[in-house]
Amino acid sequence: MTQRINYVQKSPELFKKFYEFSLAVKECSIEQSTRDLVTLRASQMNGCAFCVDMHVKEAKIHGERELRTHHVAIWRESTLFSPRERAALAWTEVLTRLPEHGVPDELYARVREQFQEKELSDLTYIIIEINGWNRANVAFQTVPGSSDKVFGLDKANLS
Repeated sequence: MTQRINYVQKSPELFKKFYEFSLAVKECSIEQSTRDLVTLRASQMNGCAFCVDMHVKEAKIHGERELRTHHVAIWRESTLFSPRERAALAWTEVLTRLPEHGVPDELYARVREQFQEKELSDLTYIIIEINGWNRANVAFQTVPGSSDKVFGLDKANLS
């Protein structure tokens, strides 16, 4: 395996700005439990091992039930998610893998039934943010768990 660069060290100014954006997103109108589900689902879809590891641990720290984190990958078949969470997960999937002809009106209408305008805008920024982190960490093969202490994820007691 080829050794990849450390993108944080090579572009510290850009990393800092993107991290500041991430901190701002955490203060948005979307509840923590939904943010946890969305970031985990996008990370699964993008194959980002570092972020899947991180978001499972964050969800546990935030009090999420372990079974629900396992069911995120099968959310359509699972009975563990509310209509609002299902809408957020559907929105996550469509924005993570944009269809050739854009977001279907039917899906937009379904998501709008669950989210007010500001909430939908905020949810969209959450998805933009996690997809950015996923792409950087996949590109540079960031090792899962390598920043647990820095982010306080060791408190999840998962190993």
